[in-house]
Amino acid sequence: MSISAAKTRSLLEKISRRRVLVIGDAMLDHYIWGNATRISPEAPVPVVEVARDTYVPGGAANVAVNCTSMGASAQLAGVIGDDDAGVRLRAVLKERGVKSLPLGGKGPTIIKSRVILQHQQLCRLDREAPPEAYRIDAQAAVRRLRGAIETSDAVIFSDYAKGLISNELIAAVSKVARDKGLLVALDPKPKRPMDFSDLDLITPNRSEAAQLAGIEWRTGRPFPAEEVCRRIHQRHRVKFLVVTLSEDGLLLSLEGRVVRQIPTAAREVADTSGAGDTSLAAIVLALAVGADLETAAHFANAAAGVVVGKLGTATATPAELVAYVSHRP
Repeated sequence: MSISAAKTRSLLEKISRRRVLVIGDAMLDHYIWGNATRISPEAPVPVVEVARDTYVPGGAANVAVNCTSMGASAQLAGVIGDDDAGVRLRAVLKERGVKSLPLGGKGPTIIKSRVILQHQQLCRLDREAPPEAYRIDAQAAVRRLRGAIETSDAVIFSDYAKGLISNELIAAVSKVARDKGLLVALDPKPKRPMDFSDLDLITPNRSEAAQLAGIEWRTGRPFPAEEVCRRIHQRHRVKFLVVTLSEDGLLLSLEGRVVRQIPTAAREVADTSGAGDTSLAAIVLALAVGADLETAAHFANAAAGVVVGKLGTATATPAELVAYVSHRP
């Protein structure tokens, strides 16, 4: 099964009336584009002649702009510093139709700078503070966000393990969201113990899913899908579990039972940066308008297929999605 152009158009039309609140680690993705034709006399490294710099939203900010790119309304709650990068990030968010909601915190704006030579990534430079700088008071955050939560159709926690997302924040926001009947999703980074329950959707990768299940697993070994899904449901009572399997597609689970695995939809891969953010946004939007899990996953797979065909952190538009599922260039 795949998703048809007609079904994609129907979902996109419904999505255009939905509102999403994204809470998470906001970042600014900085791309340094250039060429290298000689080696430095100081060290055996290329000398990069910079042609241009571009800036796009990254992390949780990328999830939010993917929501607006597909037609929904989105607000982003995160820690954005009062610095040059913060000014630039707020500006690019505004350009993409995303309203930013400050949550306090003392950390500077997180920046990921990638040096790109002849369409190949040479290196990445990260600028950020320790997690303590991005921690916030959960109850104070809920007081700030209550209005945004109550006027949304879905809440997405986008966790990049930078310090903002905590068990307390998930619990406090989820209680308000559940009282309003909203869909609540989490893209987890279980580098520390995570204590959450009764969420509608989580989207870990293979390694993260094994950690959440309390199972030791290493790349190259068979993935114990049924045991992982069963244990995660027992521990966290999640309704929908979507495990991202990289080139192997998506593993779908409903209330602890493996539903099926669907293959990746990507036809050409230029850059996988941000593809997980696109997939998360798409699957939440599809579920929020009443799609079943398999349909939502195929919609998300198509959206990810669009963005990996682009260089750099990117989004998928309705026209690109319809063209993609129609197998048009």
